[in-house]
Amino acid sequence: MPAILAALGATPSGARAERVRRSPHFRDGSFRNSTPTRTMVGGESRPSVREFLTGGERRRPSAPVPLVTGEAATFAEGLHLTWYGHATVLVEIEGARVLLDPVWSDRCSPTPGIGPKRLHPMPVALADLPRIDAIVISHDHYDHLDMPTVQALTRSQQAPFLVPLGVGAHLERWGVPDHRIIELDWEESADVAGLTLTATEARHFSGRTLRRNGTLWSSWVIAGEQRRVFYTGDSGYFDGYAAIGERHGPFDATLMQIGAYDKGWPEIHMFPEEAVAAHLDLRGDLLIPVHWATFNLALHPWAEPVDRLWAEAKACDVNLAVPRPGERVDVTAPPALDPWWQALSS
Repeated sequence: MPAILAALGATPSGARAERVRRSPHFRDGSFRNSTPTRTMVGGESRPSVREFLTGGERRRPSAPVPLVTGEAATFAEGLHLTWYGHATVLVEIEGARVLLDPVWSDRCSPTPGIGPKRLHPMPVALADLPRIDAIVISHDHYDHLDMPTVQALTRSQQAPFLVPLGVGAHLERWGVPDHRIIELDWEESADVAGLTLTATEARHFSGRTLRRNGTLWSSWVIAGEQRRVFYTGDSGYFDGYAAIGERHGPFDATLMQIGAYDKGWPEIHMFPEEAVAAHLDLRGDLLIPVHWATFNLALHPWAEPVDRLWAEAKACDVNLAVPRPGERVDVTAPPALDPWWQALSS
């Protein structure tokens, strides 16, 4: 029980709480989206518990997901992206390494025995990661912020954790030293290892207990001198993408959330077609999808997000790469698209 209670995190206090209260996005005790946002819509659009438990959709792959191992251990110039599954990505940019939303646990849950279970293994052991220069967290939901992974990275790495406002309270409770925690509001930046990392707006919500929105949620810009990457975190579609593209773009690559959507929560996660529209708003070149294939978090079929994304990308003439988990993508020379997932969706 103590481990479960620890995994729930902590409420910001002291100087951290004061920074939260000063944020222009924090009002009446909660962070707010700039666009009015519902986490769940009512009526017939709202999915039932029965649908989650007995829906007939193929929500799991029909065979083991193919993994690529050992591709990101050596240094490489330029810009390389390695998707490990769900939202966990290693960004190798201009000689620095940034790890996004690392989750190595088998379940995204405060307890190891309950909650969505991983549909494929991680393609690399946490202990086998190369030296990391920055660890970036988009928000505090369990499928993006995992206590055991954070604690392991605190022991095995020296990199700072860059997090949205308030999220540092969770890390502090889990033993991350204060000097390794950098909290940012939207449009605030930190310079790390020759990179500028900027927290940018997203349309979502936060919370690890029944209380919501006590911490901020963010997308992220990872910028070197020549290369730029955008990561959505979790977000519904909104007009802020065009503003981010104007202010921080263009981007060599975008890492776009495409899965766990539903008509019952259309404003907090993007549908695949909206991910393409956001990529264009952002002035992105190569689109790489994330937030699919690893955890069963919605009612749609397992491969539907990437099938819909591929169709929309072709219709909009968008460059697309869909790597296997662990496959390292050279953004300057991305591989030809291979629909590897289709054999697992029949």
